Amino acid sequence: MSIPAALAFDTSNYTTSCAVFDGTKGRNSGRLLDVRPGELGLRQSEALFSHVKRLPEIYSGLALNEPIIAVGASSKPRETEDSYMPCFLAGSTMGSVLAETLKVPFFTFSHQQGHIAAAAWSAGRPELLDQPHLAWHLSGGTTELLHVVKSGSAVHCTIIGGTQDVSAGQLIDRTGQLLKLAFPAGKAIDALSAQSIREECYSMKLNGLHFSLSGVEHKMKQKLEAGDNAEDVARFVLLSLISGVARITAKAREQYGNLPVLFSGGVASNSLLRERMPDGIFAQPAYSTDNALGAAILTYRAVTAHG
Repeated sequence: MSIPAALAFDTSNYTTSCAVFDGTKGRNSGRLLDVRPGELGLRQSEALFSHVKRLPEIYSGLALNEPIIAVGASSKPRETEDSYMPCFLAGSTMGSVLAETLKVPFFTFSHQQGHIAAAAWSAGRPELLDQPHLAWHLSGGTTELLHVVKSGSAVHCTIIGGTQDVSAGQLIDRTGQLLKLAFPAGKAIDALSAQSIREECYSMKLNGLHFSLSGVEHKMKQKLEAGDNAEDVARFVLLSLISGVARITAKAREQYGNLPVLFSGGVASNSLLRERMPDGIFAQPAYSTDNALGAAILTYRAVTAHG
């Protein structure tokens, strides 16, 4: 007999996904949105249209056979009142309709809360959802250091640091664009960096727990114009980013105590970052990138907490 489970959807600006979680095991069905060669992402209207077209295929790919006790969805980027992104309407609307059809509760969470939940679970540290910790959300649109505490059956994330301009994912994708790599460029930049042994990085100035990556981007462009090879440039960009993350993490632990540090978001799947941050708690690569599993985990926690 199948174990009852929670179903959830996440339709970010990069990936269409749905997932199911039964309290112990989970699985995710997802696919990146199609981006035309040479472009850096999609407009919100294009992303929303793509999600609506693709959701039936992604839902079918989940091969659902569990009895569903609740449905959830990511409805906005963060859990603040002013946080909004139209593409999340695709998943939250489908989730709401399915919940009504199945006569089960419907819960919404932020995309960021889902990232934290998926990272903690896939790292084998689900107890972090009930404990204060620090978390990096490193993605194409977000590079934030968060102080995370339990909030009901979910978590509350307070931004305490991060970038003041370019995000980690934007820096990597802009580097990839100049190197004529496909979007998103994270995996290709990771692979290129492994072919270099150089240890050069850009030492950026810190502003409290914040830093800027525009200087790294400028230096990266100078290196390409000077004829540096792709492997060395890719490694330079990653080492510069990692240097900033490591320094900010150390400062945050001085202020907030020696809390566990969780890494989530697509950039957290980078192998060099994982190597250079040995004390970090990393999501499995498949659950570092955008996915619906975190929303499914939080939905399961919510419905079981309500009895």
